[in-house]
Amino acid sequence: MQKIYSDILQFRGTHYDFGYKQGELLKDSLTVPNRVKQWKVRKPRFTVEEQEVKEAITRFAPGIWNELLGLRDALGWPMERIMMEFGGYRVDYKRSGCSIMTGDGYLIRNYDYMPKTYEGRYSLFQPTDQGYAIIGPTQRITGRMDGMNEKGLVMGYNFMHRKRPGNGFICCMIGRMILESCANVEEAVDMLRDIPHRHSFSYTVFDGSNTTYVIEASPRGVEVRQADVCTNHFEILTKENRNHLVDSMKRMDAINHSRSSIGSAQDAFRLMNDTDKGVFSKLYSNWAGTIHTAGYLPNERKAWFALGGDQQPVEFDFSAWLNGEDLKDERIVGKVDTDIPFAHMSDQAYWSGKK
Repeated sequence: MQKIYSDILQFRGTHYDFGYKQGELLKDSLTVPNRVKQWKVRKPRFTVEEQEVKEAITRFAPGIWNELLGLRDALGWPMERIMMEFGGYRVDYKRSGCSIMTGDGYLIRNYDYMPKTYEGRYSLFQPTDQGYAIIGPTQRITGRMDGMNEKGLVMGYNFMHRKRPGNGFICCMIGRMILESCANVEEAVDMLRDIPHRHSFSYTVFDGSNTTYVIEASPRGVEVRQADVCTNHFEILTKENRNHLVDSMKRMDAINHSRSSIGSAQDAFRLMNDTDKGVFSKLYSNWAGTIHTAGYLPNERKAWFALGGDQQPVEFDFSAWLNGEDLKDERIVGKVDTDIPFAHMSDQAYWSGKK
């Protein structure tokens, strides 16, 4: 069992200043040198022109481009490296797991992935220039794997596959742009139909109307359905599915089987976070172990967050924060049943050419 943490980052200001602040924090972090070592194995071939990335991002969420400029200036890196690390456009993404369920007033989500990629950053950002305020954990600094915005729109994504990638955005940047620019599930669906997709993912969106849409998205098409559970397989775009779906089906069955006993958001959180309920995953070495469980209550503008399993979530009152009440805590702590190092905590969080 390994103790882990996520640092809480609170920021109010422009996107550029937010990017600059994050760049300053990254300078002395373990995340950057670990990423350098990881790229040596991945051998990236990133040749996208700056204007192409700028036009792609500013079409959907122009403030994020200014955030990238702030990162560039703080880190002193060439823009090509900034785009490769943080731009989320036409770069690759590893496989992952994840489970999501929604109910009366809540969305609960397990983020299943590889510890060596986890940044350990929980962000609250209230922009003063443009875009909606967002609360949630970060992925690749600028991206969001799940979160809620000031309008009460909630988003989380689930991996499907990386076959036949397209010229588009990766999942965490898409998640950020949805939360940055969309006020409700209808606007999120419209954006996901319009945005170019790099890989195949399902995006679950939920808001205060208690409406849930699962958007099945690939470089070859987008389909929308209403559902209250999503794991790691498509139900409409079935030709896009991987061959091995046993674990995905198992987690979905565990959620559906327990539906009748779920009477509250707290019950749903326990179903997802308890390690003996069949949804929480310990497949860390297979890029599919549960690192965090997040909960969002859009009508109350509250967010829950727990690192590892069998944990009581930390609760954040996002509404109070939006009204100027800063969080007192600087870090969220938890325990994860793996000895695989985390990118923000160890200088050994990289892999050999065999992994």
